[in-house]
Amino acid sequence: MRHLGMAGLAGVLALGACATPMRREAIVTGESPCAPVRFDIYFRENEARLTEAAAQAVEAAAGVLRTCEVRSVQVLGLADATGASEANLSLSQRRARTVAEALGAAGLPTPAFEVAAAGDTGATTATGAAEPLRRRTEIVVDARPRR
Repeated sequence: MRHLGMAGLAGVLALGACATPMRREAIVTGESPCAPVRFDIYFRENEARLTEAAAQAVEAAAGVLRTCEVRSVQVLGLADATGASEANLSLSQRRARTVAEALGAAGLPTPAFEVAAAGDTGATTATGAAEPLRRRTEIVVDARPRR
């Protein structure tokens, strides 16, 4: 059996003191996954179809949220600055619809949905650089524990 010296014991106690203590409610009842959440679903360039990874992300999010009271789901479609603005607006609308339909098919209440599109508005940085991470939808869900 190995013995810790006083310095070793002090180090172990110091490390233990650094850990963030859990609240009693979290230990006894567990944290509820039913809280407001924001997440993104990304698309390939010029596409509004879900990739396999995106479909899995939608299903995973819906799987957690199905246990909640979902008050609202905001889906905002975005596009990068490649191409004409009209085409980008259409693309971002299709992306938003695709994600909203996938979330609805996965069990979220469709009356709670607000679907919008921004097209390529804001798709470039202040220096004029293109923003490829705009090939996505932003989803904001207001969820609460069921009563």
